[in-house]
Amino acid sequence: MFAIVENGCRQYRVEEGGRIRVDLLPVEIGAEVRLDKVLLLGGKKFALGRPYIEGAVVLAEVVEHIKDKKLIIFKKWRRNDSFRTTGHRQKYTTLKIKSIAAGTGRKREQDHGA
Repeated sequence: MFAIVENGCRQYRVEEGGRIRVDLLPVEIGAEVRLDKVLLLGGKKFALGRPYIEGAVVLAEVVEHIKDKKLIIFKKWRRNDSFRTTGHRQKYTTLKIKSIAAGTGRKREQDHGA
């Protein structure tokens, strides 16, 4: 069984036992996180949310907090003898998916006529 969940402004395809990397969450390592914005459930039970499936929850455990590699932003204005250099390091949280619980969302076959 797999699910499509929304976290922040991004969507992720998750399976039990899998890992995903999301933007930094303000939780401690080892804590449990509930992802309740489930858009789609796939597998034997296929359900499609409008926009979310009611009662469907993905439980995940926080594995680590990491920083991505540094990005260098270089801006130069021609004929002005001026430039600016800045950098950025994005922070991420790694989540391990523990379980996917189906909710009371309507099945796609029932929505066929609508």
